[in-house]
Amino acid sequence: MPYRNICEQISMNMATVKTTAYRRFGIKRFFIDTLTKTPAQTSATKLSMRIAISSFYFCMGFSFASWASRIPDIKTRLQLNEAQLGTILLALPLGQLVTMPISGRLVTKYGSRTIMTFAAVLYAIELTNIGWAAKMWQLGLALFVFGVVGNMANISVNTQGVLAEKAYGRPIMTSFHGVWSIAGFTGALVGLLMMNLKLTPRQHFFIVASLVFIIVLLARKYLIRGTVASAEKKKFFSKPAGVLVQLGIIAFCSMAAEGCMFDWSGVYFKEVVEAPRSLIILGYASFMVMMATGRFFGDRIISNVGRKKLLQVSGILILTGLMISVLFPYIVTATLGFIIVGLGVSSIIPTVYSTAARATKIAPGMALASVSSIGFLGFLLGPPLIGYIAELASLRYSLAVIALFGLCITIIVTKLKVMG
Repeated sequence: MPYRNICEQISMNMATVKTTAYRRFGIKRFFIDTLTKTPAQTSATKLSMRIAISSFYFCMGFSFASWASRIPDIKTRLQLNEAQLGTILLALPLGQLVTMPISGRLVTKYGSRTIMTFAAVLYAIELTNIGWAAKMWQLGLALFVFGVVGNMANISVNTQGVLAEKAYGRPIMTSFHGVWSIAGFTGALVGLLMMNLKLTPRQHFFIVASLVFIIVLLARKYLIRGTVASAEKKKFFSKPAGVLVQLGIIAFCSMAAEGCMFDWSGVYFKEVVEAPRSLIILGYASFMVMMATGRFFGDRIISNVGRKKLLQVSGILILTGLMISVLFPYIVTATLGFIIVGLGVSSIIPTVYSTAARATKIAPGMALASVSSIGFLGFLLGPPLIGYIAELASLRYSLAVIALFGLCITIIVTKLKVMG
């Protein structure tokens, strides 16, 4: 038989074998060919998922910064004095605190995807309600609900971040929080633009809400579905696992330092550093810029040195930065100190959240709620603590006390066995 005929016969026999195999085992050529494309498709799916989750982090940061940027205008419109404004502002963290015990349960029972979508839309709607407030009690009620919905969004979006990190198989959590920080800058800049355009807070907030609605509509389908579990029958206020308490204390110390920078950096530069009026914001701005920058590099650092070493160094940086600012209260040195603090604070909360979700067999939403509840107390109690110490001694002593929180972080992290 000629060589060409032999080849044709072999080809026909191979085709017959393939067809028989496809029919006998129910395998289709399309399925087999698709297997070779899976890696690329998986990569594209992960990227879409990561962008979608990042967009929700952006929505949360952008909405909150939009409200914060218009506080002076709302204060003037409602004719509030400093004491009244301070009292009203407590409504927001109070709403967050009240919701702490139930947010994790809702995320566990209904899934982070469902709660995240629901909370993001409500968060934007409640932002517009703040703009409608015409009386002091209306503003207080709007801020309380804003805090309630904000906490639900916080737990669900961080649960999505934890699930995404698990899907990637490498650290990506700090980059999500970096997006939140960038959103904060963007929201502040947009707020400044809206004020220059003479738009009222109500008009401003409706524009922001419209943008959030569009993002939610486009990004929702790419979120991780996760798992929906029956809520465990536990006491409403149950004691969290020991490791979660330790992680919560780390978060407490970090958020106390953050609260210090947010609320007291300007006062410190004005009264202690005695900076010119145009440079009073320098400390806060340098802290925020470095915190955002650190979050975008945090994942890479974790991959190289591990979570434990990163948090140990972060605690030392907080201690070092604040002590430089306390011992050398001059513009250059204080700014340098605040830069170091921003770098130290940057990766602690996302790293703690990521570790909490992996450290126990508890559902991620419940674990994050436990850690967040303890950590948030630092954000709530830290700034008043500084005020009390400053009243008794001085603002420099207050910052020195907060500096010791950085040392506490390093000590606790060193003893933790769940850090890698």
